[in-house]
Amino acid sequence: MASDAGVDPLRGTGARLRAARERCGLTVLQAAEKLHVDARVLEALEAEDFGALGADVYVRGHLRRYAEAVGESPTALQELYAGSAHALRPDLTRIPRGGTQPRSSRLLLTTLLAVVCLAVAGLLWWLLTQPAEKAQPLPAAPAPSADIAAGDGGAGAGAELPRGAADNAAPTATHVAAPGQALLDLRFVALSWVDISDGDGRRLLTGLIEGGSERALSGTPPLRVVLGNAPAVALRLNGQPVNISGLVHRDGSAHLSIDASGRASAAAPRLAHGD
Repeated sequence: MASDAGVDPLRGTGARLRAARERCGLTVLQAAEKLHVDARVLEALEAEDFGALGADVYVRGHLRRYAEAVGESPTALQELYAGSAHALRPDLTRIPRGGTQPRSSRLLLTTLLAVVCLAVAGLLWWLLTQPAEKAQPLPAAPAPSADIAAGDGGAGAGAELPRGAADNAAPTATHVAAPGQALLDLRFVALSWVDISDGDGRRLLTGLIEGGSERALSGTPPLRVVLGNAPAVALRLNGQPVNISGLVHRDGSAHLSIDASGRASAAAPRLAHGD
């Protein structure tokens, strides 16, 4: 070893590594950058402070990589290390750069939770600041002609439904869907948030609708409907009631897909919003 009197200092592993590095014209920092390791690792190897590098397997690995990088013989240096007294007393309690990992993990978790809380707060603010859509008066249905009123088979045809009809009764205004389109009528008996888009991705209606309101929309089926207070909304497609029983969540919301025949099925929230 380099510390023994009368022994050639170049026979030690540290001295041989240092001499090989200098022959390559490299500083310790340059060699560390080339090997992608901390400069303190190479300094410990050249000083033969193997205890600072941890277990024997780490020391041997660093020796081999450093020797290959500076043109030394890995086999010869491994043999020198194996015969040294340092190899017999590895310090397993010292593992480099292992103390900051728990702190980094806690910082990452705290940052992630803060981002999630901000996102939820922003979504709630957006929902609460959406203006409620005011109910608009519906055009009065045309009064039945005298001929129809007197006829046997047309009594009541075109007559306006009374306001006390069942929840699924169609709105009083008369609407006709264009070819290839479906007509969706909605009656709101209480405040509800709604978002409706059609099969072409067109947004047909969105926002808070007050109780007592009615809406008539036409679009390409299937229609994608999101209701915030589904029990307070009656739906009809092309004049026929839409049955949504069993599709309403515990919180009263519903995410629906209504096909051209008027059959409603559950839709994923992404599809229900038309995204």
